[in-house]
Amino acid sequence: MSAEHEVDHFHHVRDAPGFDIPGGMADAHGHGTLDIHLPEILGVPITKFMVLQVVAAVFVFVVFRGLAQRIQNGEPAKGRFWNFWEVIALFIRDEVVRPTIGDHHHEYRGHEGGHEQAGHAADKYLPFIWSCFFYILICNLLGAVPWLGSATGNINVTAVLAISAFVATVFYGFTTMGPAGFFWNMKPDTGVPGAFGAMLAWGILAIEVFGFFIKHSVLAVRLFANIMGGHTVVAVILGFIAASAHSSGLLWGAVTFGSVIGQVLIGLLELFVAFLQAYVFVFLATIFIAGAVHEH
Repeated sequence: MSAEHEVDHFHHVRDAPGFDIPGGMADAHGHGTLDIHLPEILGVPITKFMVLQVVAAVFVFVVFRGLAQRIQNGEPAKGRFWNFWEVIALFIRDEVVRPTIGDHHHEYRGHEGGHEQAGHAADKYLPFIWSCFFYILICNLLGAVPWLGSATGNINVTAVLAISAFVATVFYGFTTMGPAGFFWNMKPDTGVPGAFGAMLAWGILAIEVFGFFIKHSVLAVRLFANIMGGHTVVAVILGFIAASAHSSGLLWGAVTFGSVIGQVLIGLLELFVAFLQAYVFVFLATIFIAGAVHEH
């Protein structure tokens, strides 16, 4: 299989300078597509994934701005749509952030309606965790819409998300422990006396600092690989139909039926993976933050 042929089959899981929608004039390969090319802004080319990321960010802002307005008076949100998002947000708060980070140092005091409100100590980290989770979730789910795509299937996007988690962890750690205390917190008490014990402690500290960078790098690779891999599997399964197009009608019908059924099942799995990978990302980010703000 030539490289050109491979790109033709897998371009929809990669970033592109526009959107290819079925319909319109046939291209060089005989496929009827309507190409929507995106413009450049100040010399910077706009790509499909850029647009989808803006869509995800705007969607999250609009939904949770509306949800916040409905519960600001202390009454529960009404309606299945608003309840759906509220339930997920409360799950992340009550089952991930609060149990993982726990209480430490000071009780968090926020502001609501112009009045200071006391809350759980871990709630100060919720805005960042919630933002990451719902942004990643919507980016993942956009890949289930035909002719769009998942921006989180691009390593550049997931790398920026991982860097954001890294910066947040360092910021919260510095704020709580101080810069020196943040790194000193990684230095263990080995219980071994003398020069050997000191060398051992400093060696473990070096490993911990190195591992701190590696753990955040894994956030990027894990999210990218799972999202990209899922869409690639769907493309391969549907590609069987085209591969058998010149075979007998019976074989082509059997392959088409099996491919469509397989695609539907994989598509359902992808919906689950969209939620799961957003959850895994913020769960690990929460663990990293907890390690940065607690004394070991």
